[in-house]
Amino acid sequence: MQPISSTQNKRVRYVKSLANKARLRRGERKLILEGDRLIADALARGGAGELALYSPQRADYAVIAQLQKRGCALLAVTEAVLRHLSDTQQPPGILAVFHIPKPPIAQPCRRVLILDGVGEPGNLGTILRSASAAGVDLAILAPGCCDAYSGKTLRAGMGAHFRLPIVEANWREIADFCRGLQVYAARADADCLHTSGDWAGDWALIVGNEAHGLSQAARRLAAHEIAIPMARSSESLNVASAAAVILFEAQRQRLRSDSTLARASAVD
Repeated sequence: MQPISSTQNKRVRYVKSLANKARLRRGERKLILEGDRLIADALARGGAGELALYSPQRADYAVIAQLQKRGCALLAVTEAVLRHLSDTQQPPGILAVFHIPKPPIAQPCRRVLILDGVGEPGNLGTILRSASAAGVDLAILAPGCCDAYSGKTLRAGMGAHFRLPIVEANWREIADFCRGLQVYAARADADCLHTSGDWAGDWALIVGNEAHGLSQAARRLAAHEIAIPMARSSESLNVASAAAVILFEAQRQRLRSDSTLARASAVD
């Protein structure tokens, strides 16, 4: 069968609409993954693929076989169609429509990350990737955040969307998630250093908008504001970098605490 070459094909148009319209993605609870690596990672974590469009010349047929085994519809298309659908300069050989994942939320949540109006997709995806690697239980998108399921966010997240529970919530709902947690907020001019927080306990961390910092709602919720020490010649850290520094300090403290408890138990 000849690959589809028309951008007016019904399924091609549907995928293009999903790529361009955040409201449609939200309404249908679907996202688009580009490239063998992201698709294979999503499949390995139980992701459900619905439709894959691929180049017969460049697609990884091991990934194609996995998709086929899971009941995903497959459509061979031309390179021109892939260029039409992709928002990258060099489109990969495959893209696929997946259902937006719903990883189970830990009960209780002991480590919560709150994103307060993070507006740049690359930053958002990078923060989610760091959060997943640092053992965060839940990421909450407060009002004003960019779309967590845009192509740029998904690429920067490198599979974090399928490892880390992500929810959108208003500040009243966020306050409910934070009950029983020590709430910290990152702020460049705070007096308290991020290393002084008690990250071995149960906590929530708020990181703010790249340009405007924390919202008033975030500052009202936070019990403590913390800053990362920097050289005087530096203005500030990128929000994704700042989040990673704090999250891995929290992980370091938790691992040290767990190790201490394990040694004490062994002695007993």
